[in-house]
Amino acid sequence: MSAGLCVVDLHDADGRFTGAGWLERAWPVHRQLRPHLDELAAYVQRIEAVTAGGARMALAVDDGDAVLGVAVYRWFANTHDGLRFYVDDLVTDEARRSAGVGHLLLDWLRHRAVALGCDSFTLESGTQRQQAHKFYFREGMAIPSFSFKAALKTS
Repeated sequence: MSAGLCVVDLHDADGRFTGAGWLERAWPVHRQLRPHLDELAAYVQRIEAVTAGGARMALAVDDGDAVLGVAVYRWFANTHDGLRFYVDDLVTDEARRSAGVGHLLLDWLRHRAVALGCDSFTLESGTQRQQAHKFYFREGMAIPSFSFKAALKTS
């Protein structure tokens, strides 16, 4: 892992999104997980919508400000876990996988969850992402349940 690698939180202390200037650099990496966001304008619109709804975003960047990883996360209370820290998206640039970027982001997210007093740390990963699953298992995560989904819109 590069000595110049760090995590940049795209929100200020009051939770306001301050990372608009980073989105053009984050988009090519984030698209590796969310290929349907194939236009920059649509990506910016989606990020603005999810952050307005309470999600936060953080990036792993190198000392040249190249984006190597993207995380989108939130926390909320529910009846099962109490205060749940949920990772919507976690992706490392394909060219930088197995170089410590994912570990750095996951570690940063876990510390954030602990600082917030969360009771659980969760994420979902598509069934086709076997390499990601190996990473999550190595990081001490387990599969406690299945996630079921039904589409509500046809387009």
